[in-house]
Amino acid sequence: MGFDVSVLTMFPEAFPGPLGVSLIGTAWREKGLWTLETVDIRDFSKDKRGFLDDTPAGGGPGQVLRADVIASALDSVDRRERPLLYMSARGRPLTQARVAAWSKAPGLIVLCGRFEGVDQRVLDARGFEEIAVGDAVLAGGEAAAMVAIEACVRLAPGVLGQAASLSEESFEDGLLEHPQYTRPRTFEGHDIPEVLLSGNHAEIRKWRQAMRNETTRERRPDLWALNPAKQQPKGD
Repeated sequence: MGFDVSVLTMFPEAFPGPLGVSLIGTAWREKGLWTLETVDIRDFSKDKRGFLDDTPAGGGPGQVLRADVIASALDSVDRRERPLLYMSARGRPLTQARVAAWSKAPGLIVLCGRFEGVDQRVLDARGFEEIAVGDAVLAGGEAAAMVAIEACVRLAPGVLGQAASLSEESFEDGLLEHPQYTRPRTFEGHDIPEVLLSGNHAEIRKWRQAMRNETTRERRPDLWALNPAKQQPKGD
């Protein structure tokens, strides 16, 4: 069984976008390890003029996507115990832990909002989980959806060439990844750290762990504070 993704969007032409290139794209187009279905929300308008939205209850600027339209679009796809995500700036943050859990499901159903958002009633009634990809507001949910989808798909078996490369990535154990280097040995006056050229694997592990600690402490003190027990070099 593959990892099946359905996206509910007003702009299906935005997909696959970056999901169609490199290893993720190859896993989709050539290997069939995951599938991508786009559902055009416009096809489910209840209005003769094709409108999908209406004015906010209680007043205010902008428009809100109607609950009945979104429900009809969702009902057109096979749920199959796939998590329902609504990409929203007010949602819970996208984390590697959430991604890892979703990647074990049969796939995802992702709703991309527009305008002022979606009628809360359909989110509550159908059990959507609101997810934010950062502390910023986008014009719509399509770009955010691609981030969440790629994060999940890359964890599917066979998608990445080296599964071992996942073990020391950022967030896998609550710390950020260490810096990476390759040839040339010197670039614009900057050298590769000598320890990485020493051939001493124990010292290399210690250095990498120290860099992970330092980077996390500096850039994400919130993560560092939550992981006091994960600051020692890994053994053989």
